[in-house]
Amino acid sequence: MAAARETRRMPSPATLLLVVAAVAALGSIGYAALGRRGGSAEDPAAKDWRAVGWAYAEKGDAAASAAAYRKAAALEPDNAENWSSLGEALQTGSRTVVPEAAQALAKAIALDPSDARARYFLAVQKDLGGDHKGALADWSALLKDTPPGAPWEADLRRTIAGTAKRSGLPAPAAAPVAPATAAIPGPTPDQLAAAGSIPASEQDKMAHAMVDRLAARLAANPNNADGWIRLMRSRAVLNDPAGARRALGDGLKAFAADAPTQARLKAAAAQLGL
Repeated sequence: MAAARETRRMPSPATLLLVVAAVAALGSIGYAALGRRGGSAEDPAAKDWRAVGWAYAEKGDAAASAAAYRKAAALEPDNAENWSSLGEALQTGSRTVVPEAAQALAKAIALDPSDARARYFLAVQKDLGGDHKGALADWSALLKDTPPGAPWEADLRRTIAGTAKRSGLPAPAAAPVAPATAAIPGPTPDQLAAAGSIPASEQDKMAHAMVDRLAARLAANPNNADGWIRLMRSRAVLNDPAGARRALGDGLKAFAADAPTQARLKAAAAQLGL
């Protein structure tokens, strides 16, 4: 099944550690998205898929990143962040306009006209289509709406300056930079650096320890459907389908008298190809 194949594409050790940290944590590890107003992002499963999409994007696997964001968008179609993230994953690295990316970005803007990531990549598509002046104007407008000192500001300014120079156009007075990569929800650069500095063998141990702690919490307090779903996903990320199936079985036992919750657990398992 496609879902099973996707979950078994193993990230690098540093990415694995970060993905598991995001998926296994019972709380958020920093899902604050860039200026997001479209969608409430209440679905825990969508949060998990965004974390996976972010981690794959950080490691340069655009296809796996897009696959994760498609799942988040399917779960939360009214959340602009899911669509702009998908558009970014599809468009980044392409020298031509990607139709699916254009559609995703258009959905994001329709949901949230202020979504900076969507605005940036729609301008990228204008630039790729030959409308350099239009792209510069859109990036300049984005810069005007960018809070002073925002982490993406410097990159946006470089993007404007570089595009103006390349296309022989005067640079706008207020030049912007790409918010896209800074906008991806997930661990901070410091967390990334810290994970990357840990030896691979230790990263693997830490990832498994995180999941084991989650399993222990659920054993002590099994009345947590979101926790069982996170445990299934965590085991799947660790390429442990047997462990993921055990988590499903334990979760179903915990909610033996709750048919709606059992259906939700089974649906999550089906998404994982279990």
